[in-house]
Amino acid sequence: MKITKTQKGNSLYLALEGRLDTNTAPELEIAIKGSIDGIEELTIDMQSLDYLSSAGLRVLLGAQKTMNKQGSMRVTHVNDTIMEIFDVTGFADILTIDKE
Repeated sequence: MKITKTQKGNSLYLALEGRLDTNTAPELEIAIKGSIDGIEELTIDMQSLDYLSSAGLRVLLGAQKTMNKQGSMRVTHVNDTIMEIFDVTGFADILTIDKE
């Protein structure tokens, strides 16, 4: 998985490319934890994400819990396959999701 990180002031933008699974979830977790101090807006762009596993969902949930305390988090450009995973797991009710 490739993670492209862009920070502007108190906003952090992460673009994910490839597969967010058991092997790559720790990489995203480290990227978020290492960059989230002082961040009030976290955006995770999934436009180029092909696959999302339960390990990836766990990392997203942890990020959401942290951001609930210090600001907001959005997940953007979610394709139909990933959206179905969010719907089935109930994450559609937990995360702020922009499909476009």
